[in-house]
Amino acid sequence: MSADAENESGKTKRYAQTRERIVEAASVSINELGVKGMTFADVGQRVDLNTTSITYYFKRKELLAEAALARSIDLFEAAVQEAAREADPRARVSAYLRINLEEWARVRRREEKPRARLSDIRAMTDPMRARLIERWTDVFRALRETLFGPAHTPDEKALRTTRAAVLAEAIFWLPAWLNAYSVSDFPRVHRRLFEIFENGLALHEWRPRALLVSDGEADGGAEAFLRAATRLINTHGYRGASVERIAAELDVTKGSFYHHLETKDDLVIECFERSYDRVSRVQAAAIASGANACEMLAGATASLVDLQFFSDFPLLRTTALQALPADVRRHRVIERSDRMARRFAGMIADGVSEGSVRAVDPMIASQVLMASINNAYELRSWASRLTREKAVAFYASTLMTGLFADPPV
Repeated sequence: MSADAENESGKTKRYAQTRERIVEAASVSINELGVKGMTFADVGQRVDLNTTSITYYFKRKELLAEAALARSIDLFEAAVQEAAREADPRARVSAYLRINLEEWARVRRREEKPRARLSDIRAMTDPMRARLIERWTDVFRALRETLFGPAHTPDEKALRTTRAAVLAEAIFWLPAWLNAYSVSDFPRVHRRLFEIFENGLALHEWRPRALLVSDGEADGGAEAFLRAATRLINTHGYRGASVERIAAELDVTKGSFYHHLETKDDLVIECFERSYDRVSRVQAAAIASGANACEMLAGATASLVDLQFFSDFPLLRTTALQALPADVRRHRVIERSDRMARRFAGMIADGVSEGSVRAVDPMIASQVLMASINNAYELRSWASRLTREKAVAFYASTLMTGLFADPPV
């Protein structure tokens, strides 16, 4: 190689390395501040570069955000491709879980930067948003088809779609609870996660019977804002659902918005409180039903999944929590979310004791359950193509009987 060619090669390598450092820093910034909150100045400070230097690699902030989110998708795709080398679906799912946990172990050891949250794709604008969604859709299809195999009937395809979605969401949800475990415990976490996905929770026959639960009372004017905001935040993300957009959805002025609430953060907190009230009522109704713990879990899951699939007032997706300011109110909301998870964990532990639920780790199983309920909103379009009963039964079966059982009758 000539001296000029060697010099050019060195420049190309340094360019690629610096660009990667910038993208990794942007990923961390997005996780802390969201796509809208990320700035060139913040990213530059993380890599000791000024704003002008950052613009040499990315002309606009949106292009840097797209690169960070594309990096996340690339990491998911690499995990799918590696897991696909295994011989059968069970081995592939086990490998997929292990590969992702190993990545988080490296992050915890500060050997690499975490991936950016894909939920922030909702806050992007087109054409970047469209490109990222198309890319993620391709990776999701690969996950469904390479991990579980090709579907031969519409029911098989529907079932494998929900199984792939629940598995993917379990990986997205890991940052919400994995910090409670030491890296040295990750092999055990892997085993306990896989046994839930392999066999499910139910030891005996189960039926996804939705519970009759009152939706509670709320002020009429505030209720309309809560409904509109919940739908828009679930669709566009916390930062994508602006006050202007919420007011336009209701055909009212911004002044009318501020008549009911002081800030958008107040609205999001109210949305969370309302969602958590509804989840708590479902849990209480399940416990009061007098059924065994497995039937309680099946009833609560069916009721909450039905809300996410078909209600015009779904539950607020907990991904919005990550974009809230880290103040006392945010901590209060997180604590309440943890209490709901612990209530599910208690129901699971009771079921293990009485013999209606498999002997699983209750805390890990409750987090899988919370993630699955959270994710159900994403499959509203999928659910609309099935009967209500089949959509709920197929989705709930991923938790109750695992990812490899026959379709529920």
